[in-house]
Amino acid sequence: MMAYAPPLRWTTTALIVLSLTGLAAAEGASAAPAPPASTSSHKPNLNAAPEVIATDIQMPWGLAILPGGDALITERQTSRILRIRQGREPEPIRTIPDVYIPGGDGGLLGLDISPRFAKDNLVYVFFTAVGGESRIARFKLDSDEPLEVILAFTRGESHSGGRLKFGPDGMLYATVGDGHLSGSSQDLTNLNGKILRITPDGRPAPGNPFPNSPVWTYGHRNLEGLAWDAQGRMYASEFGEDAVDEINLIRPGRNYGWPMVEGFGDTDNGRLTNPLITFPTADASPAGIAISGNTLYMAALRGERLWTMPLVKGRIGQPTEHFQGVYGRLRTVEIAPDGALWLTTSNHPRQPREGDDRILRFPAR
Repeated sequence: MMAYAPPLRWTTTALIVLSLTGLAAAEGASAAPAPPASTSSHKPNLNAAPEVIATDIQMPWGLAILPGGDALITERQTSRILRIRQGREPEPIRTIPDVYIPGGDGGLLGLDISPRFAKDNLVYVFFTAVGGESRIARFKLDSDEPLEVILAFTRGESHSGGRLKFGPDGMLYATVGDGHLSGSSQDLTNLNGKILRITPDGRPAPGNPFPNSPVWTYGHRNLEGLAWDAQGRMYASEFGEDAVDEINLIRPGRNYGWPMVEGFGDTDNGRLTNPLITFPTADASPAGIAISGNTLYMAALRGERLWTMPLVKGRIGQPTEHFQGVYGRLRTVEIAPDGALWLTTSNHPRQPREGDDRILRFPAR
């Protein structure tokens, strides 16, 4: 297990730069060497009535689709992982020990399955833990073997990030918020405010931009979404502070500007990287993202809607909003291998509606 202790130092207040939502050019692709595994060519039909896969889930956060069509869900505040089978009641399969649930946004968060799941049966989770840590761990599904922590590092009380995704290169990526720790995002010895890239065993991945470090990119405030397009380009959604939220094209070693800049701003002669597109915080508070074909899907919490955006060679076109206020706060969106879109609400405990929280499935066309 690797531990990273952040220094206690303070940096200046962020320069807030307002920006307009619009078309933005990418500077290039990420270093992912191969496109994602092929999935159905069918697109989700957002005009169809969704199938309600599960109800009364306690703050669903991480979601992974298993071979065969079942899904695994993390419940942020109960520390449970549930197996979701269509037409059946959700089945608790494991309770993660030592989860710390602060008043902020921590708890049991991201989840993904191994690219070699058919052989190793491994499930990976991200959670905030007792003792002031964030942890990435793994376990074998349908096994009583104990949880194995593969990476642990100092956390803050909020801005936990928490999305966990295997990339098309077979490496594990994790989004880590700045923890509300001043200066953490710009400190390369501190894993807060970063996107991490590690091997399935938790070591810094080969080819990372900083020697012997799991850091892939830095200068982030709080990220909850990761996705790759068919060409292997990597995108991330990021919460702003007062003005705008962001979608970024992620390139290794880049500095995305926090806390000096929110949204578009001075790049300091290219030292900082601007986002592809921004949204007013009232319309977004972006959580999970997913990509199907040439469309990026973004779940919005405060915005209570699903955004879709066309992708053209690393550029983002005009966004379209769906379901504004229909299902409330939306946390996670995933595209299943059959092309269906899975969507989770996140209304509990703020303003739960009947049946909340729910998991919805929009079929493919």
